[in-house]
Amino acid sequence: MSKGQQKQGMKYKDTGVSYDDMDPFKRMCQLAARTTAHNLERFGFKEVEWTRGESVYLIKTPFGYLAHVEEGLGTKNKAAETMQMLQNILELWYPELSEKRKTYYDQIAQCGVAMIVNDMITLGAMPVSVAMHMAVGSSELFKDEQACQDLADGWAKACELARCTWGCGETPTLPGIICPGTLSLSGSAMGVIQSEDRLIKCNIQDGDAIILVLSSGIHANGLSLGREIGERLPKKYLTVLDDGRTYGETLLEPTIIYVPLVDDCLSGGVDIHYAVNITGHGWRKLMRAPGSFQYHIEIIPEPDPIFRTIQKFGPVDDYEAYGNLNMNAGFALYVPYKDVNKTIAIALKNGMKAMHAGTINQMQDGKEVFIEPKNITYEGKTLTIR
Repeated sequence: MSKGQQKQGMKYKDTGVSYDDMDPFKRMCQLAARTTAHNLERFGFKEVEWTRGESVYLIKTPFGYLAHVEEGLGTKNKAAETMQMLQNILELWYPELSEKRKTYYDQIAQCGVAMIVNDMITLGAMPVSVAMHMAVGSSELFKDEQACQDLADGWAKACELARCTWGCGETPTLPGIICPGTLSLSGSAMGVIQSEDRLIKCNIQDGDAIILVLSSGIHANGLSLGREIGERLPKKYLTVLDDGRTYGETLLEPTIIYVPLVDDCLSGGVDIHYAVNITGHGWRKLMRAPGSFQYHIEIIPEPDPIFRTIQKFGPVDDYEAYGNLNMNAGFALYVPYKDVNKTIAIALKNGMKAMHAGTINQMQDGKEVFIEPKNITYEGKTLTIR
């Protein structure tokens, strides 16, 4: 497929989510935010200016770097709510199923934490404290004791996986803004980089290796599209996929927390030149860093049944899928070739699968992601987030 060409089929923007519409506002905010940086001077601090537009914002202090991230779950909780509704219907015919009732809120809680901390580690910052922000449309939701307990337990477990503490939170009730019976889950985190050698400095070099770390599925990006496809399936969310699980169960697979991987790589002497959390914008995110490079992907992971189902029933072509979904690659590390085997070994030690997927090549001008097995090229103009 030549540059920029797409086949006819379902597009992510058809769900009401358009990055082309959102990204100009993000750039607008970055410009306005820069005018406030002088306020750090009274503390003896200074912003790391190049981190504006990165996944995490860094502040240089006399004792190291402070890191700050704000992120949200998106619409994954709507999938959990749909599965709960289906369970309630099935229990009318099969009351014994009530003993196996799941809220899935523990799983979406992990996804909420993962969205925050996986952004933070892209520049080497380790999360210290995570805060939860859960807004609801009606206080009735808090009467579901199991759902509340699952969400609390899931958030705490995710913080353990991220090697940080759960610090605080906020639970506003917003009738008229959020629909009754649902919630909006998001949060923020404070992090640190304690020594200069643990800062990932956006130091990409010609010839660097691209390591793709596999995802557990769709994670929390692309859920608007995933939910839309779910309504088109023969048995909706209860449609059984190739691996024997239902579409709804697979859609709600918890997002992997990659903190241990990056932490252990830095502690183990891996020279990480850049890291990418593959969320919104899909594999286009691989060219997030400044600089003129081609990100040449030579090997890709086999997409899980959830992605094959989304593509089939959209239909969603490869260009749209890889440009918006993680397609089983949840995180990327750019390292020198000498560190490839070490990086993959550390991933395996942490229960993660990683693959040497390609190479970074210097370009004279511009940037692009070339996925050779799919003959897809994303030009730099398709990712304008800074």
